[in-house]
Amino acid sequence: MISHSIQKRLRNKVQRRKDEGGFTLVELLVVLVILVLLASIIGPRVIGYLGSSRAKTAHIQIESLVTAMELFHIDVGRYPSSTEGLSALVKSPGNIAGWNGPYLSKGDVPQDPWGRPYIYQSGQNGGSFQIKSLGADGKEGGADENADVSN
Repeated sequence: MISHSIQKRLRNKVQRRKDEGGFTLVELLVVLVILVLLASIIGPRVIGYLGSSRAKTAHIQIESLVTAMELFHIDVGRYPSSTEGLSALVKSPGNIAGWNGPYLSKGDVPQDPWGRPYIYQSGQNGGSFQIKSLGADGKEGGADENADVSN
């Protein structure tokens, strides 16, 4: 037979394990459901902010390109032609009198936030230009994140 003191120690040990306890499966499932509900509410908002921040980034990059174009215009007396493109801001497209570039600090023309090159179109007689990104869908027009961004 087991002595009374050994039985008492075993009971105390079993009681301590019951007091320590852990989470039950039901408690874990409740927490999991709450986390899923929070993610389903917050997720779409975060994705919406991501889309609008890309459009804002494109707008800021276009403003930077416009500033570089103005510096090019001051030095050369005209804006780059459509064939010279935005690369004329980084590398001299030939023997252009007055070219004093590169006009972009990173030494490379950035791509839009969706990973595509910006579209550059010069106006007639080198007097105006347009720089634009086609948005998330890469197509003309669109709304929200798919909207075109231009100067």
